[in-house]
Parts: sequence; structure tokens; C-alpha cells
Amino acid sequence: MLKQGERQRLEVLRAQLDNQRSTFIGHWRDLADHFASRRARFTLTEGNRGEKKNQKIIDSTGTQAANILRAGMMSGITSPARPWFRLGTGDTDLNEFGPVKRWLDDVQRIMITAMGKTNLYNSLSVSYGDLGIFGTAPISVEEDFDGEVFHTQSYPVGSYMLGKDHKGRINVFIRDFRMTVRQLIEKFAVNDNAIDWDVVSHQVKNMWERGQTESWVDVCHAITPNPDYNPDMVDSKFKKFKSVYYERGFSTGGQNLTAGLSDKTLSEKGFDMFPILAPRWCITGEDVYGTQCPGMDSLGYVRQLQLGERRSFEAIEKMMRPPMIASSSMQNKHSSILPGDITYVDMRDGQQSFRPAYEVNFPIKDMEFKQDQARNRIQRAFYADLFLMLANDTRSNITATEIAERKEEKLLALGPVLEQLNFDVLDPLIDLVFDYHLRQNLLPPAPEEIAGSPLKVEYISVMAQAQKLIGIAGIERFAGFVQNT
Repeated sequence: MLKQGERQRLEVLRAQLDNQRSTFIGHWRDLADHFASRRARFTLTEGNRGEKKNQKIIDSTGTQAANILRAGMMSGITSPARPWFRLGTGDTDLNEFGPVKRWLDDVQRIMITAMGKTNLYNSLSVSYGDLGIFGTAPISVEEDFDGEVFHTQSYPVGSYMLGKDHKGRINVFIRDFRMTVRQLIEKFAVNDNAIDWDVVSHQVKNMWERGQTESWVDVCHAITPNPDYNPDMVDSKFKKFKSVYYERGFSTGGQNLTAGLSDKTLSEKGFDMFPILAPRWCITGEDVYGTQCPGMDSLGYVRQLQLGERRSFEAIEKMMRPPMIASSSMQNKHSSILPGDITYVDMRDGQQSFRPAYEVNFPIKDMEFKQDQARNRIQRAFYADLFLMLANDTRSNITATEIAERKEEKLLALGPVLEQLNFDVLDPLIDLVFDYHLRQNLLPPAPEEIAGSPLKVEYISVMAQAQKLIGIAGIERFAGFVQNT
């Protein structure tokens, strides 16, 4: 049960964050229309709808480039096929000490195995795609006790609101979503095969009793810093972050009715660490959401591409099926420009009375040249040449050194993005996964040599190693220059 006034406090916080988010909605909607129309949820009614949404996409170069970026980041940063992180202590000699080395290897193996069993890599793949298009792509990583250590979920742009602390770290997450009456009862009200009606509103109970189990209920989920945080208390309600689910309204008969603002809640629990990973491609100043990404950078070229394709089709259509002019005497007579058909006309003043209105001589090659320019710029914005180099190289022994040498410029451009991903995703992900394993007693006892000492994570993915080798290559070139002089 929420404290008196807590529901109102969350509603005020939600309204403030919604006001900040609203300034991004127009841009996100434009990006969704031109890249991935089904990866956005700007209203609660947009879910579970099957109508066509990609009406503005004629040439899919932008969508394909975003898919290449998603696949490239997945294989280059967090590939499920190879280890992408290594645990250490920060002390090189201690890392090589037998018991410590075995413990670190065992813990790393356990964590990697758990990651492969969950839906983590599916969520990361979706998140990388959203990150490249919209600049922001949060994922939740919550503890799971039903056969998996943890479970993840990605969220479509427009469905969530974020806030951050004074250090720029995301520490507030609020989202609106919909559940059917049946889903809501199953998730929150069923206890020991009995329904606890005190958990839900009277409207939900009435709809259940009337058999309206598939009616939609609007739900809000808020994860915020806990104002009652007390590190000396073990109860969930005193943990560092508070997670609250509550009803905001329900849909019936095609209408949405707002639920009464009571202090009743569907669920309330706490977290020791913030369970949301919120990657942002690039941020500006105090902005909470990503303000620059490949999708934003190339949106103008994508628009040009769609407009050019429309104009090209129109011109070709006019060349193949030109508008015609004819004498008024043919007004009620058969006329056609179809192959093999016949239209009977009389000659007047030495001219045909049924002829094209004007000659269309469309420079198709010039238009295709401009279109190819736009396609190349879109692909460069999404680093398609870099990632396709990795995908098209079928050799199993390709090294990070070779990648760095062949695409050093692109890797340098990706450097700030990778650092931001470490800050927003990889570091907190490793912390959460390690903590969940520790809480569930799934890790072997630590050697006394490192008991209580912090662990250090080193990223060893292909992209991470290539970034390191760029710096080494610069040192080698400088050393060679000094030696030659």
C-alpha cells in the first residue's frame, strides 16, 4: 500500500517528465515514419494493431542501413558467440594467482551461460536498432526466480519517460502501457490460486465478473529513487529504488475512463540497483534523451530519397502513359493508349487530333546519380561499410588488428558511442547480473585473497579490442618515425 499522497506524487512526477518528453515526440514520429514505423508507441491504442504503417517508405535503404547497424553492433560489441567481457581485480599479479584466476573464470562462465539462457541478446539487438534510429533505447533487467536468473524487456520509443541524477545517470523510468483485465488479475491479484480483490479497483472487479476479461486497462509503471531509502533496513520498501505499478484508467465500450486517484497500488517493491539500462547514442548538455544518432543525421537524405523515388515514378509513368489531347468530336468516342488497341481519329489541318499533351524527356540517369548519392550518405551515416566488412569477411581468423588497420577512421568516429554504451549499458548490466547471481547463491565462494575487494571488468569484444589497437598503432607509428629520424 502506498503512503498517503504517494500516488499523487507519482502523477505529478509523471506529468513533469511527460512535458519534457513531448518536445521529442514530433521528431521521433518523423523518424519512425521513415525508418521503423512499428518500433514506436506514441499512444496506448497503437499496440496490437495490424494496419499498414510504412506508407512513407518507398526506398528502404534507411531501414536496411539501420538493420546493418543493429547486426554489426550486436556482433561487434556483445556477440553471443564469443566472450565479450573479462573479470579481473585490477591487480595483474593477483589475477594470475591460481585460486583467484579459477574463481574469476568460473564466475565469468556462469554469468555468460546465464546471459545465453535468457532473452538478453534479443533485447540488446532490438535496443541497438532503436538506438541508431531514435538515439535512446532503454531495456529493463529484472531478477527472475522462475528458472532464469533475470529477465529483460526492451521498450518502444514514445512509451516511456526518463529522468536522470546530478551525474547524468538515468535513475527515473516511467511508462504507460495496457493490460487486459485477465492479464492484470493473473499478474497482480492471484495469490495461492485465489484472487485478492483488494489489489485491483472496483471497475476491474466488475469487468471480470461480467466476463469482460479482454477489456483494456491503462497501467503506469514507475521506478524512482526511494525517498524512504535506508541502507540499514532489509525490507524491500527501504531499498534504494522503488518500483510501483498502479491503474490509470480502463477502456470499455470504446471509451477510456480515468480511474479514481486513490492510494491503492497493484504492486510495490524495491531494488538495490536501478534495473533500467538506458543507452543514448549522443547527449547534449543536460538533455535526458539522445539528441544525435545516425537516424537523425540521415533523416534529410531519407526524405530526399523517398521524394526522388516518387518523382521518378511519376516521370516514367508520364513517359509510358502520357496525358493526351484530342478534338472535342472524340469526347464520346472510344479512345485508348493501350498496346494493340485502336483509336480512330480524323486528320485536321495536317495534324493528328489525338496526341500527347507534351513531350516528357526525363533525365533518369541524372536522377539515379542523385539518388545513389543519398543512398551512399545514408549508409555511411549508419556505418554500413564498417559493419558489412565484418559481416562479409567469412574468415574465422580475422583479427582486431586487421579491423583497426582497415577501418581506423570509422572506429575513431564510433569511439565516443562505445564509451557512452559502456557507461549506460555494459557497466550496469554486468553489475546487475553479478548481483542477481550473488543474491541467488549461484556463485562459488570467493577466495579470501579478494574477499570484499571490487572487481574490474575488461571488455574484449572485437570492437573493444580494435579501439585499443588504434591507440597502440599511433604509438607504433610515432616510435617508427623517431627511430627513422
